[in-house]
Amino acid sequence: MFSAIFPTFPAYYTLLDKIGWYALRLGSIGVLVFLLLPVVVIIPLSFSDSSFLAYPIEGWSMRWYEEMWHADEWIRAAKNSFIVAPLATLLATTLGTLAAMGLARTQFFGKGFITGLLIAPMVVPVVVVGVSSYLYFAKLGLNDSYLGLVLVHAALGAPFVVTTVLATLQSFNHNLVKASQSLGASPLESFFRVTLPVIAPGVISGALFAFATSFDEVVVTLFLAGPDQVTLPRQMFTGIRENISPTIAAVATLLILFTTTLMLTLEWLRGRRK
Repeated sequence: MFSAIFPTFPAYYTLLDKIGWYALRLGSIGVLVFLLLPVVVIIPLSFSDSSFLAYPIEGWSMRWYEEMWHADEWIRAAKNSFIVAPLATLLATTLGTLAAMGLARTQFFGKGFITGLLIAPMVVPVVVVGVSSYLYFAKLGLNDSYLGLVLVHAALGAPFVVTTVLATLQSFNHNLVKASQSLGASPLESFFRVTLPVIAPGVISGALFAFATSFDEVVVTLFLAGPDQVTLPRQMFTGIRENISPTIAAVATLLILFTTTLMLTLEWLRGRRK
C-alpha cells in the first residue's frame, strides 16, 4: 500500500532528497569542526600575553614568537628538523620510486609479500619501530647520530612514496618507454626523459608525505636522537612534559601553517595529475 501511494507524489521524494542533502552536509561540517577545533584553538593562545595557556585571553602580544626566535634550544631543534627531514625525504623518495618501478614492471613469485613488506612501516606501531631500531642501531653505533635518525625516518616515509608512485604507474603507458628505446635512448635516459616527467606528480606527492612524516615524527626520535639531534617535535614534547610555555603554542602555530601549506601543495599536484 505504501509503495502504491507515494510513487504518485514526486514532490514527496524531492523533499526527502533535499532534507538528506542538507543533513549530509551539516553532518560533514560538524565532523570537520570537531576534528579541526582542537588544532585551531591553539592558534589564538600563541598571541596571548599571558604566561599560561588559558582562556579567556586578556591581552595580545607577539612575545612568544620573539622568545622562540631568540631561544637557542628552539633554533637548534629547527635546524635539526630541516637537516633530518630533507635528507630522509630524498632517501625515501629515491628508494621508494625505484621499488615502485620494479614492482610495476615485473611479475614474480612473492610479489605480494614484498609489497606488503615495503609498506609495513605504515601499519606497524611506531613504538615497535623505535624500540627495534634502538636495539639494532646500538650494536652498529648509530644511536645518537644523524645517520641513524635519517635512515629510520626514510624507512617510515618510503611506503608513502611506494604507494603513490605505484598508483601513478597504473595509468602509465609503457609503450612510451619502448618507443624511446627504439629511437636509441638508453634505459636510464628513457627513465629521466620519459618516465619521470610523466610520474612526477606521484613522486612529488609521495615525497611530501615522506617529508611530513619525518618532520612530525617524535616517537622514534625519542629513542634514537641524542642531545645534539633534538628536533622540533621532540623539543615540543620535552617542553610540554617539563614546563608548559606559550612558546610551544607559537611553534605549534607555525607547524600548522607549514603542514597546511604542504597539504595545499599536495591537492594542487593531485589536480594537476588529473
